[in-house]
Amino acid sequence: MLIYSGFNQSNSHYSKDDSAGTILGDKASQSHLMANSNGVEGLHVWSSPEGGCKIDIGKQIFCNRSLNMKNILAVGFDMDYTLAQYKPETFESLAYEGTIRKLVYDLGYPPELLEWTFDPKYMVRGLVLDKKRGNILKMDRHKYVKLAYHGFRELSKEDKVGTYGNTLIRDSFDEPDYALIDTLFSLAEAYLFAQLVDYKDNNPGKVPEGADYSHMYKDVRAAVDLCHRDGTLKQMVAKDPKRYINEDTSIVPMFKMLRASGRSTFLVTNSLWDYTNIVMNFLCASHASDGSLSCNFDWLQYFDVVVTGSAKPGFFHEENRANIFEVEPESGMLLNTDNGTPMPQVGSTSPEVLFKGLNKSCRVFQGGNVAHLHKLLSIESSSQVLYVGDHIYGDILRSKKVLGWRTMLVVPELEREIKLLWELRDMRKQLRLLRNERDLVEDQIHHLKWSLKFESFRDDEKQKMISALGELESQRDQARLAHQQAQRECHQKVEELPFSIRLIFHKIWGQLMKTGYQNSRFAHQV
Repeated sequence: MLIYSGFNQSNSHYSKDDSAGTILGDKASQSHLMANSNGVEGLHVWSSPEGGCKIDIGKQIFCNRSLNMKNILAVGFDMDYTLAQYKPETFESLAYEGTIRKLVYDLGYPPELLEWTFDPKYMVRGLVLDKKRGNILKMDRHKYVKLAYHGFRELSKEDKVGTYGNTLIRDSFDEPDYALIDTLFSLAEAYLFAQLVDYKDNNPGKVPEGADYSHMYKDVRAAVDLCHRDGTLKQMVAKDPKRYINEDTSIVPMFKMLRASGRSTFLVTNSLWDYTNIVMNFLCASHASDGSLSCNFDWLQYFDVVVTGSAKPGFFHEENRANIFEVEPESGMLLNTDNGTPMPQVGSTSPEVLFKGLNKSCRVFQGGNVAHLHKLLSIESSSQVLYVGDHIYGDILRSKKVLGWRTMLVVPELEREIKLLWELRDMRKQLRLLRNERDLVEDQIHHLKWSLKFESFRDDEKQKMISALGELESQRDQARLAHQQAQRECHQKVEELPFSIRLIFHKIWGQLMKTGYQNSRFAHQV
């Protein structure tokens, strides 16, 4: 569940946006968020900690820019991987298995691929696939390659520098030669690409003729698209949402709090109405005593506008001339509109008859563009909108740079990492201070050496400077030893932490937001 940025019902709370939000996981960690099951009494838990609710470090909001929530009139959400948090061990495995079947049965790959298995924890967001060379890269914010694997084999420093560091012109690491792994949906295809690279290297005669690394990636993408096009994935999720989506009892209280504050709420998703209704009904509806789920449209009461089939990021461009149709929820029928305004229907069927009995406080649409949405919500300035999503390019970058919406990014991977960083906060502060002390001494040494080399001094002055230089070099050595000792103690402290916490940083790719001492490419984008 998306951790909310502290809106309260008085409209006066000073909150934050442009954030790397985190996700609520187990029910125990959610218990402090709800006063009761219907979420009516206990809406106060979404207000600031001053109200008496302490928010765990792994569930807080982190901001690049402050925002007074009084200026926000509408709050919008993406659905997939924002409100609906999919379980990687089931959902991503389902996508992986479907892609394998398409490769074998539709694209001519050997049947032995059907025996392969998927590790949902291996790949992370922020990686870059080198399609031509079959490499998976992790870069820092300056686009220097810090980690490189060919399939699942790590490249040596010499191979890495020889491939990516000895060029006259800096590589842009962008399409068409590279693929960016920026969404959680992409992790399964990245893992499969690495498997195919190893398979081709070890079995060159078994892959389809003429299939180099780049061609294999193209086939993987085509297989993924086939899975989405024939509805294989969504049909399986629709049959058993609980198997593939995390339940979260905090979503409905959040919606109720927003509605009580007087703000408009909207949903913009690329999924079509039939799938959207199943997922949102699962997230918001009450479950019967036997665990069964009755499908209805009660969840629509939490929104003013729902836009399905939005085709983001194109949706965020006003020059996108896509028609907007109104969706009749019960039948899924699409009705023509005049830029969102209902049009009289020819014949006996009319919107009034179709929508009779449904909660018409919310209208459901398909297609259109952001201009239609602004009109439907009576938005006069784009800065009055706060939008929450998980995709840097599809949700955040376009909506911010093109429109000027205020944005919030959901990064579920950060929740556990932040807990470890918090446990080590004192040790990390000590390491920074020791590093600064060492750097200061080295800077003084460089100044003295420069002066001795290029400036003229009396013999006694020169002797004093040489003596001072010796003392500084001794201080530098002591500072280096202290820093190394502190690093060893830090690593020892990590080893003493519970096993589940020690495994938080990825064993291959390390911290999500760091590459060595530099911010990672992913952190730079955020």
